[in-house]
Amino acid sequence: MAKVSQLMISNILLNQTDTPKFQSIAADLAQAILNGQLVAGEKLTPQRREPGATSAVSYIDMAQNVAIPTDDDGALLRAMATLSQSGAHIDEVLKYQPEAGAQRHHQIGAQWLTRFGTGGAWNRVMVTHGAQHAIAGVLRTVMRPGDTLLTESLSYPGMLALARSMRLQVIGVEMDDQGMLPDALDRAAQTFNSRTLFCSPTLHNPTGSSMSMERREAIAAVVRRRNLLPMEDAVHAAALTHPLPALCTLVPEQSFLVSSFSKVMAPGLRVGYLEASPRWLDKVAASIRADCWMVAPLMPEIATIWPETGEAEHLIGLQRNAIAERLAEAKRLLAGIDMRCAEHYPHLWLPLPQSWRAGSYAASLRQAGVLVRTMDHFAVGRAVTPHAVRIGLNKPASMEQYAAVCGPSWRY
Repeated sequence: MAKVSQLMISNILLNQTDTPKFQSIAADLAQAILNGQLVAGEKLTPQRREPGATSAVSYIDMAQNVAIPTDDDGALLRAMATLSQSGAHIDEVLKYQPEAGAQRHHQIGAQWLTRFGTGGAWNRVMVTHGAQHAIAGVLRTVMRPGDTLLTESLSYPGMLALARSMRLQVIGVEMDDQGMLPDALDRAAQTFNSRTLFCSPTLHNPTGSSMSMERREAIAAVVRRRNLLPMEDAVHAAALTHPLPALCTLVPEQSFLVSSFSKVMAPGLRVGYLEASPRWLDKVAASIRADCWMVAPLMPEIATIWPETGEAEHLIGLQRNAIAERLAEAKRLLAGIDMRCAEHYPHLWLPLPQSWRAGSYAASLRQAGVLVRTMDHFAVGRAVTPHAVRIGLNKPASMEQYAAVCGPSWRY
């Protein structure tokens, strides 16, 4: 209850609007839940409802990070039709498989990862139930409770949740507009005697930043000097037509490259690929065997059919077009406002003026029916977070709805 009381006191002291205080407090509590400040099981203060009020509220959710729906449902139907014509493949997906996946699925995964500059060796690739599963497998393999994990000062919330569940100490490394700073990484690795690094060199979430080739080489030099094990998140990078080589390709024998289909095709297709040296893959496979015995083969089979039939590139092309349309509309709506965006990245990074605070801004948007993500959601530890919000362009059902609701709400 202490956290809730602090939020209420802050609201009462700072609320200078005509909005009734109980409504402002309720909005702030809702935003705190979205940001992760209040967790499941936290005791809340009693709430009241005005006479005649209804509980149904319609929001435009621009806080989520999912692929834009395109032709994925049609692609699924076509894949199932293809599978139905292959008795051998139907028989295979109903049997137990090796914990790292069937060889045919490895081969398609290796082909998929070549877009990031890998060599395409299938014996360096394993199949997972999405990127989150791959990250969990690596962390459980290389880390133990109390170990320190280095990452950007703003990092992937799914990884942070895993680290908390494993009782790892996560250390945020200073960033600039290209991402992680090599000198800061070097200092952190030495200071905390860290062994493991998690990073997103291309289309970092939430900032959208990407490292230059020079920066990647400088980070790789630190990795070699400090004998780090980097795990690279390349999920968003899959949308790019010509991404720079992955950081992991510069240190292939001591790194883990993670990718999936979730941000470029269909989030419900829980298929990911992990590339590492064979000695590490064997250890991660043992972790997966203890966790879920094997990756269920039906989803990887669909993920294999899509690249084989050209559906994968078809869907990625549709995704790029949809992102480009929404970025163009966002630039028109927010003309003159300082923001950061990147090609093929379905989010905006919106820094706020000095007079604004991210929590208050997000609460105001919520009252207008728009949900966005503040940086508390990505913050590592208790570091001071930038007053900025991430605005997702991938959720609204139509551009007309997007323009009508968000255009006037985002002006400050």
